[in-house]
Amino acid sequence: QVQLVESGGGLVQPGGSLRLSCAASGSIFSSYTMGWYRQAPGKQRELVAAITAGGSTNYADSVKGRFTISRNNAKNTMYLQMNSLKPEDTAVYYCNAQYGVDLRYWGQGTQVTVSS
Repeated sequence: QVQLVESGGGLVQPGGSLRLSCAASGSIFSSYTMGWYRQAPGKQRELVAAITAGGSTNYADSVKGRFTISRNNAKNTMYLQMNSLKPEDTAVYYCNAQYGVDLRYWGQGTQVTVSS
């Protein structure tokens, strides 16, 4: 089983930046498609960004040009660099790992709050 631990969340002013990290253990990190999801209070969890084992990336339209997803397979770690943050980015951000169709794992989440 893959275990995922997020870190890097916190309070930031609008226009500021944060970098989230997701550290993986317990399996072969390089084989998984990785993603960042977020969930704001009272709303559905939504995909923010994803990166495949081969390095292909996808982003939600709301974060394109502002967020960058990356992975370091040697360190078993995935990152989400968040720039030009807006109040609507406020949410709990979750790390996700997926292998094939059926295997999916989630981290515990890290709070990101964008407020003046």
